[in-house]
Amino acid sequence: MQRLPYVVVTNPHINEVYDLYYTAFDTFRKIPEIKTLEDNEALCATIRSTLKAHLTVIPNLAMGILESAGLMDAKELDKFMNVLLRSRISRRVIAEQHLALTDTFNAPWFSPGAKLSDYEFIGEVFLKCVAKEVVERCGQAIRDIAQRAYGPDVAIPEIKIDGHLEANFPYILSHLEYIIGELLRNSVQAVVEKHQLLKAKSGGGKEIGPPPPIEVTICESSQHVIIRISDQGGGIQQDVLPYLWSFSKGPASKQLLANLEQVPKMAATMQELKLEGTTSSDEAGETMTVGKIQQQQKQQEQQQQQPQQNEQQQKIKGIHNGSNFPGDPGHSNSLATLTSRPPNLRLGMGLPLSRVYAEYWAGSLALHSLEGYGVDAFLQISKLGNKNEQLTTRATMDAV
Repeated sequence: MQRLPYVVVTNPHINEVYDLYYTAFDTFRKIPEIKTLEDNEALCATIRSTLKAHLTVIPNLAMGILESAGLMDAKELDKFMNVLLRSRISRRVIAEQHLALTDTFNAPWFSPGAKLSDYEFIGEVFLKCVAKEVVERCGQAIRDIAQRAYGPDVAIPEIKIDGHLEANFPYILSHLEYIIGELLRNSVQAVVEKHQLLKAKSGGGKEIGPPPPIEVTICESSQHVIIRISDQGGGIQQDVLPYLWSFSKGPASKQLLANLEQVPKMAATMQELKLEGTTSSDEAGETMTVGKIQQQQKQQEQQQQQPQQNEQQQKIKGIHNGSNFPGDPGHSNSLATLTSRPPNLRLGMGLPLSRVYAEYWAGSLALHSLEGYGVDAFLQISKLGNKNEQLTTRATMDAV
């Protein structure tokens, strides 16, 4: 950030992010060597408070980029944003992994001599991430958000899944849920709005059937899993395509900037997505995420059959998904707000940010648009731990 032009660094949003990172660096450099478990607990408390303080980094960066659009070349701004976000992913993953491993070590059910197969999580890494279950979980959440936003009388498209339904791989669940959630919310929103437009044009004279479904195809190979999301939402307009993967959005910048200003305010009320019929975070004393709710429901069913076994699984599974840790309900993931925002709050950063996360883990994200018909989104996921991981490239990014 110190290499940016002075006029850009003095932007209040960019400057706030700079101060956050400077404060974090100054805090951690003063921490003495960790020699005891008590020292580690103090370190974890510092990490947690720092993660909370950094919840608004992404929206602040986006606002700063939009406001600096005329002060730097758009390509240079996008390059800066991509490099900084990749570096941020590295630091946050390390921090969250350390917290998760510490909480696992302190848990009463943890057995130091247990085999790897006895656990479904190693820290933040979900060892058996089933693509079909993630799509179903995110799809239901997005459909619920859309139904509440558009009203009970508006038809929401179904989400159909086919292909290799048993495909599974190790991955950080919160990252995958964010990417899938953004792609599905774009498709659902496009199909709903196109269907509503067709109904308005018909004037009630011609009966309009239900909206076409969103089709998700899962394909698994030895080292990759590819997820294709196809919709019939009308495609992407030609004047939008040049800015699709850019954080600086050209003509749409003013509206997006106004929307982004609402994100930090939303962090207190929508930081975790709550579904109908669930206990509120205030009543329960803990935050409830999409994956956490779905997993807890599944675990409750399993507990009726295997009470003792699933009591352990709930301690492992139900906490980690959504980036909340045992004994620390306040620790939250900054991506949760962005995924659970209402449909009319367009931020213009879902796709570029999703691609940053996909590429960081040696994957890719691409779109093919047929204007007037629909969009095919292709997410390629590299199974964590295989030889395709770009360790040299990532080491370079981490050094930034």
